[in-house]
Amino acid sequence: MIGVFDSGHGGLTILQALQQRLPRQGFIYLGDHANAPYGQRSPDEIFALTQQSVATLFGLGCTLVILACNTAAAVALRRLQQEWLPQHFPHHRCLGVLVPMIEEIAHNPWHSVAGQSDWDRQPETLGVFATRATVASGAYVHEVMKRAPRLRVFQQACPDLAGLIEAGAEEDVLAPLVTRYVGELQAQLGDAVLDSVVLGCTHYPLVEHLFRAALPENTRLVSQPQRTAESLTAYLFRHPEMKRFGQLPAEIRAYTTGNAEEVTLLASRYFPRHLRFQQLPNHAHRMQHHA
Repeated sequence: MIGVFDSGHGGLTILQALQQRLPRQGFIYLGDHANAPYGQRSPDEIFALTQQSVATLFGLGCTLVILACNTAAAVALRRLQQEWLPQHFPHHRCLGVLVPMIEEIAHNPWHSVAGQSDWDRQPETLGVFATRATVASGAYVHEVMKRAPRLRVFQQACPDLAGLIEAGAEEDVLAPLVTRYVGELQAQLGDAVLDSVVLGCTHYPLVEHLFRAALPENTRLVSQPQRTAESLTAYLFRHPEMKRFGQLPAEIRAYTTGNAEEVTLLASRYFPRHLRFQQLPNHAHRMQHHA
């Protein structure tokens, strides 16, 4: 089984793309709804919560976990891969949604740095909309600049957006907020033209049409779910020991640290196939008192 983890519902946008691309692969989804959203938390809290949930997915039988949460991927993934996995789970793997996006934006593989052709590339302007923690991590700016130094990256934190989407807010609440955040990003640009935009939170594809309406017509929107699915497919065929293709329809199990009935009702907005969330057995996240 492949695990897909998010702080809440947003990762279901990634799960949908993965399931469409790999219909014979089984998945286990875990949403840490009891502690969401992560975007306002400290790096140490984000790391502790992410580590705990990844360990939970390993305990449920996953050997590979996708961090379908930009905040967790930006803040916790590198430390998990470099310090925690080698010591505790040397034969397990953890990947994130951020790497495929950096590769797509920079037109360079992750394990590379800028060459002469990248310095000769025409200057471009990229906008990143993300949670406060993802913006504060500087991950998009730092990693893009290593690979595509002619790309100017402007970030815009959207502190309330993921939480409102998670809570099922209506479009008349969300649309003015998205318009405001787009306006604040454009105010940073001066006279520059916004060439491309990344919705750097897995909740945001659910309101992609609101971003599209607020952005200039010629601005390219990079699809995170689609790019992540393509990247995982390529990874699985490079590492066949990680894939477990079975019969159709493949099993998808979903767990939450929150209220399973409430989460199941809301999940239908994110994932067209019915998912019944289950409470994690004997599970209580220790970080709830920080919420």
